[in-house]
Amino acid sequence: MTKLLKTLSGILLVLVLFVFACQDKNKETIIKGKATLFVDESIFPIVEDQQAVFETEYDAKLKLITKSENEIINSLMNDTVKIAVLPRKLSNNELKAFVAKKINPKMTHFATDAVVFIRNKKSNDTLIALDDVINFMKGNSVNGIKGLVFDNPNSSSVRLISELSGIKITPQKNIYSFNTNNEVIKYVAENDGMIGVVGINWLTQAPLDMQNNVDAVSVLSVKDINKQDYIYPSQDNLAQGKYPLARDLYIINCQGYSGLGMGFASFLGGERGQRIVLKSGLLPVRIPSRKIVIRK
Repeated sequence: MTKLLKTLSGILLVLVLFVFACQDKNKETIIKGKATLFVDESIFPIVEDQQAVFETEYDAKLKLITKSENEIINSLMNDTVKIAVLPRKLSNNELKAFVAKKINPKMTHFATDAVVFIRNKKSNDTLIALDDVINFMKGNSVNGIKGLVFDNPNSSSVRLISELSGIKITPQKNIYSFNTNNEVIKYVAENDGMIGVVGINWLTQAPLDMQNNVDAVSVLSVKDINKQDYIYPSQDNLAQGKYPLARDLYIINCQGYSGLGMGFASFLGGERGQRIVLKSGLLPVRIPSRKIVIRK
């Protein structure tokens, strides 16, 4: 009987050790494991680039799912997803809702990008005034604008233009919306006179199958309301705060523990992540250092 008990105890101990070993193997850390991130569709290319390098360097798998801004906020609130990348901070009301659920979101600013207006290259006009865009949205006729094309009614681009203009943007005569930035670029490339509203990231890092469409459109310099100068969305102008439709990009981590949300946020804000941002054409939060080798 005693021998049997010792045998059973030994088997039980082996099983317990096996279970703990499996749990430890699958345990998520800041550089190991699997995680799902919801990404604002207008800034997907830069996040995809960061993901590729992060997964190469670490034993981590990040599943990126593109959503509109409103969908991502709702998913964070409903606890459907714990990590997200958005072109804005959480608002005070949104933060209060998280605090009420005893969740303290960590927000890491890692880049600045821009919402841009695009036009078919058949037109030689590369300038646009926000006053003209607003007048067109009010139903007035504006030379050079046959229609406005947005990516998605719930997108961050629509929200930004709506906030600047004070006008709620809904599909109506000569104002259209699709589902993605690529669809907007394609439509403008094929239709002269249309003005598209997209995230610049889709133009600076265009997928290969979209390059012909990107080459067929021009990014417009923008004149802000009550201003005189037209400003192009270059890295320099973003850095100097001149471009009126700039926006800061954040990774928002609601995991509440030391997981891949923390690890990926640290990577984005670190030297390697900031170099990827700089190379993409967007503006990094910190300009990466350069080593200068002096040879005799």
